[in-house]
Amino acid sequence: MRRLRVSYDGERGGIAVIVAFLIVVLLGFAALAVDVAKLYAERAQLQNGSDAAALMIAQKCAKNDADAECSATSPLAADLANKNAVDGLSNVKSITLDKTNRTVTVTAGANESSASANSVSLFFAGVLGISSAEVNASSSVRWGSPVEGTTIFPLAFSICQVSGMVDGAAQLLQNHSADANPDCPLGPAGKTVPGGFAWTLQATGQCGGLVNLAINQSGSDTGNDGPSNCDAILNKWASDLAAGRPVIVLLPVYDDATGTGSGGSYHLTSFVAFSVQGWAFSGADKLPMVYNNLSATKSLECKGNCRGIIGKFVKYVSLADGYKLGPVSPNGATVVELTS
Repeated sequence: MRRLRVSYDGERGGIAVIVAFLIVVLLGFAALAVDVAKLYAERAQLQNGSDAAALMIAQKCAKNDADAECSATSPLAADLANKNAVDGLSNVKSITLDKTNRTVTVTAGANESSASANSVSLFFAGVLGISSAEVNASSSVRWGSPVEGTTIFPLAFSICQVSGMVDGAAQLLQNHSADANPDCPLGPAGKTVPGGFAWTLQATGQCGGLVNLAINQSGSDTGNDGPSNCDAILNKWASDLAAGRPVIVLLPVYDDATGTGSGGSYHLTSFVAFSVQGWAFSGADKLPMVYNNLSATKSLECKGNCRGIIGKFVKYVSLADGYKLGPVSPNGATVVELTS
């Protein structure tokens, strides 16, 4: 029998077509792997730059809304955006500033001389006819004085102790004594609650607690010692002070007080920034008086039956989050936070 012979001459070159097709596919994957990674890296840099620029403008506005940097043409904004770019180049596309509502939004774009505006040049994707892609990042920030939020330490101050003392000298604030401003219209000791020590209510399992300025703070601790579950906070402060690190906390201020003992009620008006330099409390914490600058605070030592805290009120812009913000308070602390 004869063997049948089949000719494959008509299929020659088929493999070359398949290989050519696969090369195009492989180039496409290369574009995704390399070019997309490049775009993500560029956007991350732009995001850092827009965050820094927006936070800077908000901080300037929080301190003084007449500051030249508190504007939609802030030159420092572009500088911060550039410094967060690996190549030192970016483009601040827009700054939208609303002083009335205390918000600012900064949008930054890529800035490559070889690409179109706000775009990044691509390598592999260029083979497919995509030579560049636009990359932008936007950051929104708001600022204001806190009207509701959790205070880290459950202690309130009388407005008599704060008024006129922002950025002043260090002072000893006893939490139950007649050491407040004697000329204050609220009376001796800033109108303390009989049997009360200006401790505010704590949240479950926390040293501090939620403070809402719209609601009177009622039912405080009646002891002159620091709450025992605040030991970790006080130890952290002691460690920071010993290492030369500043301890600045936001604490509430009251302008009126009623009731007695655990039934006392404080009318809270604002949060203030207090730079802690030392303290003396008795009871469960059993921590000694701590100073970060003994020579400057020696005359303010709290001995014997004295219970209190040493430090000074400061003008401070915090980057803390978790606060509900309202208009800027003249003597209060201000908070700047990213919203998007």
